[in-house]
Amino acid sequence: MNENGKRKRIRIATLSLLALIMLIILGVSWLSSKDLAFFNKQKTKQASGKISTHINSSVSNDSSVIKKADLLAKGYDFDRAIALIKGVKDYEGNPDLESALTRYEKEKAQMVRWQDVTKIPHVFFHTLIADNQKAFDGDYRQDGYNAYMTTIEEFKKIIQQMYDRGYVLVSIHDIGHLEKQKDRSEKMVPGDIWLPKGKKPFVLSQDDVSYYEYMEVDGFAKRLILNKKGNLTNEMELEDGSIVTGSYDVAPLLEDFIDKHPDFSYRGARGIIALTGYNGVLGYRTSPSEYTNSPTLKEDREKARNVSLTMKKQGWEFASHSWGHINDGSAPYEVFVKDTDKWEKEVESIIGKTDIYLFPFGSDIGSWHPYQGKRYEYLKNKGFNYFCNVDASKPSWVQLTDEYLRQGRINIDGIRMYEDLYKGKNTLSTLFDVKPVFDKERPLPVPGS
Repeated sequence: MNENGKRKRIRIATLSLLALIMLIILGVSWLSSKDLAFFNKQKTKQASGKISTHINSSVSNDSSVIKKADLLAKGYDFDRAIALIKGVKDYEGNPDLESALTRYEKEKAQMVRWQDVTKIPHVFFHTLIADNQKAFDGDYRQDGYNAYMTTIEEFKKIIQQMYDRGYVLVSIHDIGHLEKQKDRSEKMVPGDIWLPKGKKPFVLSQDDVSYYEYMEVDGFAKRLILNKKGNLTNEMELEDGSIVTGSYDVAPLLEDFIDKHPDFSYRGARGIIALTGYNGVLGYRTSPSEYTNSPTLKEDREKARNVSLTMKKQGWEFASHSWGHINDGSAPYEVFVKDTDKWEKEVESIIGKTDIYLFPFGSDIGSWHPYQGKRYEYLKNKGFNYFCNVDASKPSWVQLTDEYLRQGRINIDGIRMYEDLYKGKNTLSTLFDVKPVFDKERPLPVPGS
């Protein structure tokens, strides 16, 4: 091959190599740009996903806050509902939160202050009859149950009627409360209750929530318990000895009603549970002095304590009903003192401190004049500031002094309803219509009426 031929072949090889290099470079560049585009696309998708998740989370959180605030507002607790909304960061500019806030403020502005706290009725029940056939079976206990107890169906109708008439459940502490003075003393002052126009406050209590041993075979709940979800309910023993759970007494039934009608409870108020101690509390045999050798005493006291803690979180309050269900006004003073101390030791040690005393038998430790004397002083020194007797002679009675608040209670039972229905007394007519309430399975006439 001559010299020219060699040069020609070298040029062609060089050009081919250069072309190959250029193709490689272009290919790499194209792949790089494609990968970069793909990477950027994926990054954008991930970022978009994060933003979307954040937005959904925010919406979910806002929705949860509004749901909680709505529940507070339905119970007339607008200040807490408003504070809950304002506690959300950057709530201003959030249309849902701002709308809820505007609604709460508008509804709050329409509330009316209850002017006279002495015009607030207080109704009370005993343990509800869950099985009429067992309670009204003709034995020697039938007359007592017929006179002093209320059936489940009666209770449900009463609460529904009172709700329909505009009654709202309040705490006795809403009626009046102790307030610190400039000299560091405490003074009982009227409370501020704000409700929509037409709504009316009332207090509810239940006596003897011990599920006494003598009632075990007569168609009553056995005890209050917490179910697997930690909710309050009852145990009841059937004829065959099997145990069923459900709402068979005042507290669980009222919880069921408030779940459906949160506007029946003012700022989370529930009722007052009055406890004796000689048969234990809440269906548990908790008295160390009466059940000294019980192998379940410690366990029963712990179970009762857990139930009471849950009830207090729900808004229930507890009261002394004396340890031995004594007549506090007529019992010898030494008996009265011993009984009060025993309640403190055996009952208060389970349910915690309370400042409410509901007198057994509807008795009292004084006349209608302001309290004085050593019985009052003893109870006052024990920390009691609220005292309730029984007075069905008027729709409501409240005595508020600088030191305490005393309230008369109306018993809603067989006697009271029978007198209204058949004797024209109309004691309960402002609360509900007795005629559709009165249980047709009650033996007539009702003893004691």
